[in-house]
Amino acid sequence: MADTTDTKSSNQMWGGRFASGPDAIMEEINASIGFDKKLFAQDIRGSIAHATMLAHQGIISAEDRDKIVHGLNTILSEIESGNFEFSRRLEDIHMNIEARLATLIGPAAGRLHTARSRNDQVALDFRLWVKEELEKTEKMLTGLIAAFLDRADEHAESVMPGFTHLQTAQPVTFGHHCMAYVEMFGRDRSRVRHAIEHLDESPIGAAALAGTGYPIDRHMTAKALGFREPTRNSIDTVSDRDFAIEFLSIAAITGMHLSRLAEEIVIWSTPQFGFVRLSDAFSTGSSIMPQKKNPDAAELVRAKTGRINGSLVALLTIMKGLPLAYSKDMQEDKEQVFDAAESLELAIAAMTGMVRDMTVNTARMKAAAGSGFSTATDLADWLVREAGLPFRDAHHVTGRAVALAESKGCDLAELPLADLQAIHAAITDKVYDVLTVEASVASRKSFGGTAPSEVRRQIAFWRARN
Repeated sequence: MADTTDTKSSNQMWGGRFASGPDAIMEEINASIGFDKKLFAQDIRGSIAHATMLAHQGIISAEDRDKIVHGLNTILSEIESGNFEFSRRLEDIHMNIEARLATLIGPAAGRLHTARSRNDQVALDFRLWVKEELEKTEKMLTGLIAAFLDRADEHAESVMPGFTHLQTAQPVTFGHHCMAYVEMFGRDRSRVRHAIEHLDESPIGAAALAGTGYPIDRHMTAKALGFREPTRNSIDTVSDRDFAIEFLSIAAITGMHLSRLAEEIVIWSTPQFGFVRLSDAFSTGSSIMPQKKNPDAAELVRAKTGRINGSLVALLTIMKGLPLAYSKDMQEDKEQVFDAAESLELAIAAMTGMVRDMTVNTARMKAAAGSGFSTATDLADWLVREAGLPFRDAHHVTGRAVALAESKGCDLAELPLADLQAIHAAITDKVYDVLTVEASVASRKSFGGTAPSEVRRQIAFWRARN
């Protein structure tokens, strides 16, 4: 292992296979230490588990194991304290740690790589990192859901316009609207949990692609590293990046949901809507227009989604043409995942803060809820229930009433009874009981509907589940 400490060599870890090291261009394209140093903790954790298993199986001595574990813990402390010098000449985090280990403990360091390859080593490190990131995402989504549950509880009876095509459709409650996002982010969290289950297999021991002839115990290392079990096919193990693609897919779907919410906040915070007001913590001013209060945090969440989507497409494209098993193309997987993870964390944190912090203008929402003849469907339903009209006929009668109200510049509830009876004689003064926005939302008691009682039922369900 003497050559592992020779920092003058361009690529000293390869031993005697190559007569000369790569030139500067090859070094530049080949090195990954600039980004994969993020995996240092996972690499050290995996190496300690591997060394422990090797000693347990009698493949290396207990003395060498103890030296290796002590050296690796020393390196971990050096990196965490900022006293570790990373070298581009050593290509990646694995070689950087191994070279430093050789300096610290001598020839015993060379025994660590027994019965493993960089192929299964990097698969392990990356899988551990993604698993930890998914667990972090699960907790953050739980926090976002909790924020929405609190706002839904607070506004279970606050009336607002519901939209289709961004046109006023029917009155709903703001609590019900909030619960729509609870459902969305609940599905995202479910996808996270399934992804953790899918990747919960240990790659270490698959070696380069064919397994190893050493009498290793892969179940032991899997248990030590917190995996359910080891992977079952060595070729698939080193060539698989489904776990990374699945993480990016989840990030893209979650990001899309966050972006839709961000878009609503951008719209709602305009003076034209005025439904919500963001705090100064999540807004900025204009450099030239002193009256402006810009929803920059929401806009940046919307933009982060584009970056996440790009990362997903990039990794799918990297992987789509690779034959089994490992190819160097797969080195390009990590930057995409690291960038998407950072963007997703920021977006969830920002949106959780905005949801908890924003001021809701219930009066403005209620005023808007009655615009655009939003209770027209209630009139049609009343005609079906009380006058016995087929719904299609009731729809036609209601359309005529809307046209009349529009021509008079008033709401449906402001039309005189005589005008309504001129359209259909079966209409009585009882119809006015259903033409208010409060009556409209209170009537929507079907399971999952917008009635305050139903909103509270769904809040209780999610609080028990969250």
